[in-house]
Amino acid sequence: MPEADRELVSIRRFLKERLQRDYTTLRGYAKERSNVRLLLQRTAEMGESNSLLLLGPRGSGKTTLINSVLADLLPNKSFGENTLIVHLDGNLHTDDRVALKSITVQMQLENAADGKVFGSFAENLAFLLQCLKAGGKHSKSVIFILEEFDLFCAHHNQTLLYNLFDVSQSAQAPICVLGVTCRLDVIELLEKRVKSRFSHRQVFLFPSLRRFEDYVDLCGDLLSLPTGNSLLLAEKIYNLQNIQSGALYFSRNHFDPGEYGFSPRLRDAWNKQICKVLATQQARSTLQALHDFDISEAYLKNFLFRLVAHLRPQSPHITAEKMAAVGSQFEGDDKIELLCGLSVLELCLIIAIKHHSQIYDRDSFNFEIIYARFSKFAKVSTTMQAVERSIVLKAFEHLRIAELIMPLTGGAGGGVGKVQKEFEMHKLALTYSQIHHCMQRYQALPTEVAQWAQSSLI
Repeated sequence: MPEADRELVSIRRFLKERLQRDYTTLRGYAKERSNVRLLLQRTAEMGESNSLLLLGPRGSGKTTLINSVLADLLPNKSFGENTLIVHLDGNLHTDDRVALKSITVQMQLENAADGKVFGSFAENLAFLLQCLKAGGKHSKSVIFILEEFDLFCAHHNQTLLYNLFDVSQSAQAPICVLGVTCRLDVIELLEKRVKSRFSHRQVFLFPSLRRFEDYVDLCGDLLSLPTGNSLLLAEKIYNLQNIQSGALYFSRNHFDPGEYGFSPRLRDAWNKQICKVLATQQARSTLQALHDFDISEAYLKNFLFRLVAHLRPQSPHITAEKMAAVGSQFEGDDKIELLCGLSVLELCLIIAIKHHSQIYDRDSFNFEIIYARFSKFAKVSTTMQAVERSIVLKAFEHLRIAELIMPLTGGAGGGVGKVQKEFEMHKLALTYSQIHHCMQRYQALPTEVAQWAQSSLI
């Protein structure tokens, strides 16, 4: 393999791994990070018990914030040697029995069981509580990280949450419960007895890249090759091996920049090319469209990963044209693609629904209302005259299954009493612009249907 091709493969692999497997690099959130760090330090060094909830939309950096704080604290002997970390996920630990078994393993309490066989959930819970309550202020601290915290609220009687919060409030072994969730109303999901034992500390995280210039700078950082100072991260990754819990995946599968080395000539040439591309108007327009749609770092990383995947020996550089081509894939509307795949009959029903919504200010409708409007068009149409009522009803049901129209009741026969499907009320789940774009892109659309879409007059 030529030298230039080897360099390109190394660059592409480095950028992909940094975009996918960097779990500890946090940008922004200085105040929130300081709050979480102080909380964990006081638990480990002073024996204080605490509980806290991290709230924010998906991709805003909640888990990364916790990982970043742990990566900084673990090299300290006062923290690393006196702390156990227990990681639970609501998607994996679907009930309290499974969660308790995982806690027992991660706290390394199998030997303390002395061959006991726990036949019931109550015995397992009693053993765990006995171990926690046996400790005092100078016992090892335990940090419980509960991902998808709202799913734990759905467990029977919320027994696990109740006991964890109860221990954190009493003067027993110091524990810290960190809940991570994207539901802002999660407090309302807690039972009264659980809510009374929660400290009501909440940290809200929202995407911080509100300025477009910050968004462009982040894009440049993620596409640039690192200098020697960036390799200090390799030492931090090595320190993550001190984590006792095998459930924290980021310590085992973390991106390690120490595995890569780039010559100063290659690094400078690549970074200059990236700066030159990001300064062009076409590249900034593409990033502006992405920024207007979603300002989260996770969304930008997804875009850049696809961009880096397009690097080939024939085109080894990132260009503004490549960014525009990949950006056009992100600007696509799934609803428009779905509309373009409908039959002409189903599209005629969408047009009839659109005209009804425009005339009656998006009022609800049922099949009979739409069929009456469709019948007026079918009488003067050469393509829709021989369509039977049962076939039109089947097409209407297909629109409902595709969720292009949504029922107002809970389902077929829902509501106060039994309702025939022809009379069940629906609402349109599309915008008029989506229907308009579909009409422009639809292949082999009959002229009379296209004309009817423009005007409700027949």
